[in-house]
Amino acid sequence: MAEVIITSGKRKSAIARAYIAKGKGVVRINSMNLAAFPPFLRSIMEEPLKLAEKYSKGVDIRVNVRGGGPVSQAEAARTAIAKALAEFSGDEEIKQMFMEYDRSLLVSDTRRAEPKKQLGRGARKRRQKSYR
Repeated sequence: MAEVIITSGKRKSAIARAYIAKGKGVVRINSMNLAAFPPFLRSIMEEPLKLAEKYSKGVDIRVNVRGGGPVSQAEAARTAIAKALAEFSGDEEIKQMFMEYDRSLLVSDTRRAEPKKQLGRGARKRRQKSYR
């Protein structure tokens, strides 16, 4: 096992970096304790910790998240935490369990918003044409 492992997770325009090291089980996101977040966001970020409970008790995890909205940031942090736990433990069983539970725990979401085009209000919308 390595001393400190750094991993990243992405969702939309949110990017999270997770630092994991041996410790007492403290999880901090943007220097805030995990308990300080609203219950819905907390439940998103706690998923990998609950799945890999035997490893998550003995490590300290620090996550820095930038960009995107609150839910995108929570999902990016969730991916970064899961990747960090899987890499830190070195256990292939954990990776397999994460993949079976939800692939997005270990694989960042590659979808991005499509750029806006001219002649309309969004990426796909066009002005209607009338031929009369």
